[in-house]
Amino acid sequence: MGRVIAVANQKGGVGKTTTAINLASSFAAAEVNTLLVDCDPQSNASSGLGLVKDPERISTYHLLMGAANAEEALKETALKQLWIIPAHKNLIGANIELVDGERREFRLKDALAPIRDRYQFVVLDCPPALDLLTLNALVAADAVLIPMQAEYFALEGISELLDTVERIRASFNPDLAIEGVVLTMFDDRTNLAQQVTAELKRYFGDKLCATTIPRNIRLAEAPSHGKAALSYDIKSRGAESYMSLAKEIISHQLSVKEMAAAAAARGSQRAVVVNDPVAPETSTELATIEQPPAEASSPVDAEESRAEEPVRLSSTQASVEEIRAEESVSSPVETIQGQQPAEETGPAAVEEIRSEEQGEVPAEEMDKSA
Repeated sequence: MGRVIAVANQKGGVGKTTTAINLASSFAAAEVNTLLVDCDPQSNASSGLGLVKDPERISTYHLLMGAANAEEALKETALKQLWIIPAHKNLIGANIELVDGERREFRLKDALAPIRDRYQFVVLDCPPALDLLTLNALVAADAVLIPMQAEYFALEGISELLDTVERIRASFNPDLAIEGVVLTMFDDRTNLAQQVTAELKRYFGDKLCATTIPRNIRLAEAPSHGKAALSYDIKSRGAESYMSLAKEIISHQLSVKEMAAAAAARGSQRAVVVNDPVAPETSTELATIEQPPAEASSPVDAEESRAEEPVRLSSTQASVEEIRAEESVSSPVETIQGQQPAEETGPAAVEEIRSEEQGEVPAEEMDKSA
């Protein structure tokens, strides 16, 4: 299933549409099937890819109002693996018409559901406002990419956007994630830009994209020709930056999938280990232990080995001989009694043990005990 990324920021003039156009084009240039959905009534993403204004054309407005499906709204672009669903200025009326509509927050999500499996990435260009159009885009998205300038007012606007994201998670889309924060129109020569970058790095950590988009005249010129930056001038700094951003997002998605696959593999290995019977291994170990040693052992070792083996003789004479063998190697009587099964020791063996114990007691100890 394709990953839906909403390019959103309630503050205007931060490069949302430029980011949406060039990021989607960079995905397509990487030979990844990509769909760009224009959710902005200004329809700049549509004109930025060479589509002329046409009030009769099926647009995002028709999708939200249920007047057409996504298949009918698809349009091809100059890039082979990039498609677009254009917008129209009538889209501004959807904010009013959807107020009392049923499932008004899920209109875009429901409309894109039948076709999202065709694309690896679906990029949504959002308007510069937190209205029903942006709400539909965030509900339909898997993640939100936040373009912003390295300025003080941009920090204030992003805090309100993050508050909106948290509310959407709580009410409509609990899986909505932050794809990243990308700095646009970036000039690292200024102290302010460096300070804002450090503050964003401290707050967002790895969510702050390593790629920054510099101020570049080619990025501003490309929409007037109805082209993405890489089609207008692929060697420009702006085009190279957006291609680097696309690679960063693709590599992030691949690493997430690899980690999920590795976790699934580890889980299956644990299941195999838990369900694997241990009886064959135990029997092999016992067989190895019971095998006689290869080297020749001394008589004393042989007698100890026989003493440690379970006594299988039932006669009284055999028990007595076993006890005497143990005594010849200076084994304590208590050890022999602990190893000897009670039911295999007859009365004669007990008398023999007692007589031997009395014979071994020195006379001096007997006098002391007396």
